[in-house]
This record gives sequence, C-alpha cells and structure tokens, in this order.
Amino acid sequence: MTPTERLYFSDPFLFHFTGRVLAHGTWNGAPSVVLDRTAFYPEAGGQMADRGVLGGLAIRDVQVDDAGLVHHVLETPEGSRLPEVGAELSGEIDRIRRRVHMALHTGQHMLSRALVDVANAQTVSSRLGETLCTIDVDLDVLDERRVAEAEELVNSIIDDDIAIRAFFPTPEELATLPLRRKPKVTENIRVVQVGDFDVSPCGGTHCTRSAQVGMVRVLGVERYKGKGRVLFSAGRRARSELWNEAGTLRSLGRAFSCGPLDVPASVDKLRRDLTDVREALGAARAKLAESTAAELAAQLERSPDRRVVAMLEGATPEYLRSVAARLTNHPEAVVLLAGHSPEGVSVLITRGSGSSFGCGAFLKHAAEAAGGRGGGRPEHAEGRLPPNTDWPALVASLLG
Repeated sequence: MTPTERLYFSDPFLFHFTGRVLAHGTWNGAPSVVLDRTAFYPEAGGQMADRGVLGGLAIRDVQVDDAGLVHHVLETPEGSRLPEVGAELSGEIDRIRRRVHMALHTGQHMLSRALVDVANAQTVSSRLGETLCTIDVDLDVLDERRVAEAEELVNSIIDDDIAIRAFFPTPEELATLPLRRKPKVTENIRVVQVGDFDVSPCGGTHCTRSAQVGMVRVLGVERYKGKGRVLFSAGRRARSELWNEAGTLRSLGRAFSCGPLDVPASVDKLRRDLTDVREALGAARAKLAESTAAELAAQLERSPDRRVVAMLEGATPEYLRSVAARLTNHPEAVVLLAGHSPEGVSVLITRGSGSSFGCGAFLKHAAEAAGGRGGGRPEHAEGRLPPNTDWPALVASLLG
C-alpha cells in the first residue's frame, strides 16, 4: 500500500477535503481508517495531532506508521462500524486547533533560531503541548536577559511579515541550504524556510507568513535534567493567556482601588503591613503565653507529683508548645495541655529533663480511650482528639 498523500504539505490552510478509504487498521488497539489522502496532521515531531470530523464521525487521534500510512482513529458509537473500504469521505479539520498549532510550531522555529543567534543556545528538543510548550537547549544555564532579547528578535520578525516557504528541495538544493539542524530522515526531506532568518527540516504544519504567528511570548526559563529549558507560547494561545492575566490584574486593581499598573506597589504595601501585623501578633502571643505559663506554674508548684493539666480555649499547637516550653524548666515537671478548636482538641504532653513520665505511651492510651490519634517520644508527644473531649477528666481517669 502506498503512503498516504498528505495534503497539508502543500496547503496548511486546507480545512476541508475528501479522501477514499483504502483500508481498516489499528493503532494502539483501536480501529483506524486509512485514506488515500488526508489533510489531518498526525502527531509527530513534538506537534500534536489534528482533530475534526471524518465521514460524520469525530476524530479521536491521528497517527502515522513506519510505512507512511496515516491512521485516523474515530469516535464510533457503540454498535456502529467504520466507514467501508472504498467509501469517499469528507473531512473537516478543527480550524482553531490547527491555527494554534501552526502558530506554535512556526514560533518555535523562530525562537530556536533566535536563541542560537542571541545566546548561542542550540535546540536539542521541543514539545508543543496542550497547555505548555517548551524548548530544551544544549546549555545548562540560560541568561534570562539573552532569552528576552531572543523573544524581542522573534517578534520583530513577526512584525516584518516575511514569507515562509515549506518545500521538498532536491538533493542539490538541500546541500546549499544553511540548515539550523540536521534532518532526521535521509529522503523526502521537507524544509521550512522563514525568509532569510531560519531554515530547518520539518514535516509539521506552519504559517505561510510570519505575521500569522501573531506573537511569541516567553513564559519562563528553568533547568530541566541538567539543561536549559525555555517555556513559551504563541498566537491565539499567547493572546488568550495575556487577556486572562490582564483581566486578573484589572480585578486586583479594583480590589486595591488603584490602576492595574499600580497593583505591584499596592501588593508591596500590603506585604509590609502584613509583616508588621505578624510581628505585633507574635509579640502579643508571646506575652499571653508568658502570662498563661505563669498561672500554670503556680499550679505546678502546688502539685505534689509536679503535674499540670489544663485546657486552653482556642490554643493552637504552636501556642501550646510556647506555653509548655516555659513550664518544663522545672526538671520534674509533667505538662499535659490541650487546646480546644472547632477542628478538635489539640493535645501536647511533655516533661522536664528529670522526669521519667512516658509522654508518648500516655498519649497513645488517651487517643485509644477518646477515639483520637497521636503519639510521640517518651519525652514529648502531640496529637488530636475529638472536639467534645473533656481533657482534664480524661487525664484524671487514666492517671487514676
């Protein structure tokens, strides 16, 4: 069987076509349809497959095998059959998805070229995902300023609206072309040429003029598996992302009663105010813990077995630790504290350096008795018990 004729090679804007069913096949266990020709792009080269409708059935996936046959995996209702061999089918490409992919793929070519020119960073792999696109380069560290310069260079090429040509050169022509990277195949090599800016072997769908890309936007730079990675977007996807971010910025501006460009200053002021409040709250909590610890210290002194048991309303685990730290200065102290909150009763049991009380073992018994959880070491244990737990009564019952 001859390889499927791929109509998108000559016209990436061909969104409607007809093709004849040559055979039924399978792809990853799913039945597929093989046509004599197709405008659907199969997943390859880091670019996702097209979607759309073929013969009235939705396309679930498009893949190509080693023989060059394009497999169309269809959404077939239960009990239905694939279109018969020999049938003439009408195909319709999901135009928006195709245009997004064309912009992303063309943008990737141009950004890869610009990274070479500006940062001397050669692309080793690229991925055009549903939500994120990446370019991995051969440098372990990428200078973000250089990447920003590359982004600016690409967008200047977009503004210039230069012609983009996709063609199959003769071997003689190929030998004269300044390819950015070597072809992955040895025959039927297709080349995409962005004016005089970039020439690369590629079988994907691309724009025919640079302005059709719309824009290229770098989203970030990071290290990935020891190499530099550039995260980017382009075309409709980049535009949608910018609109969403601008909408969020405007909403924040309304919330802060300022203009969108004044939001960073408002956020900085809010952070400073929050830091001041946290410091003041921390100081107040420290004073409160000191006062609570002083009251409980008196109880500790009166206790013949040097134990203090208390339920502190609304106390967080952090607050319990702060209070307990002030009480365990006494070597023989055994501190059994609890804090009541809507989520339950936080429990902390700790001891002084001279005590042999088993904190972890006691809390384990308490959790079993009350239906909670917790544990720890002999010298310190923490846990949580049900909200209705009467901590002093529970401790009294367990200690006899």
